[in-house]
Amino acid sequence: MSDRLPDGSYRGWADLLAARLAARAEETPAPSAAGTRQDAEEGFRYANLAVRGKLIGQIAAEQVDTAAAMNADLVTLVGGLNDTLRPRCDMARVCGVLEECVAKLAPSCGRLVLMHSPGRNGPGLERCRGRMEQLFAFIDELAERYDATVVNLYTGASLADQRLWDVDRLHLTAEGHRRVAEAVCQQLGHPALSDWRAPLPASPAPAWLARRRADVRFTREHLLPWIGRRLTGRSSGDGRAPKRPELTALACEDTQ
Repeated sequence: MSDRLPDGSYRGWADLLAARLAARAEETPAPSAAGTRQDAEEGFRYANLAVRGKLIGQIAAEQVDTAAAMNADLVTLVGGLNDTLRPRCDMARVCGVLEECVAKLAPSCGRLVLMHSPGRNGPGLERCRGRMEQLFAFIDELAERYDATVVNLYTGASLADQRLWDVDRLHLTAEGHRRVAEAVCQQLGHPALSDWRAPLPASPAPAWLARRRADVRFTREHLLPWIGRRLTGRSSGDGRAPKRPELTALACEDTQ
């Protein structure tokens, strides 16, 4: 979300990561560095099953079995955070379902990557912070138990900078997505192209009136619709399909 391409579609950190890994696989043709455990001549393939707004139970029911059946060399699983943002959240259930997902995916892939999502500052998020940190602590336990890799974005102070978050205050900007992709690449052991932790250049704080106008816009366009969906049991991902439901070759235009 919020990393919009000229044609109106979204790119995001997973597409950027796939492009990096595909380029690296072309440079070093061998048993594939990413994609699937397949003959080298089949080349790099990439699937993206994610759908915005999904809770961990929906991820488990709709995505995990499909991902496990792909027998991929690399799988990234990011789930549970949307649950922590809900007014009511059963953390025991969230952690239990997340473990079920990891238990299915870890044996089926070459490498499983889990994530501590980026932290943000703001009064509306303070009530969720304890849940988020509980989730991340459990992710660390799962990683140790199932030999998974963890990318810790939560302690990356630069990603808390509000300038890396879009106007909806829930999704990263294009630069934020680029930094996440860079962080994952580095955690996988690939050479760094940049310092994803580097702070943004200093800039004057917005004037009081500009901040209040931004708050009003955020409340009208994003917060109130979000509350409305929660009250009616709806999600922004309802009716949406994954953009890459199957492992397919990655064309250059897919990530540009």
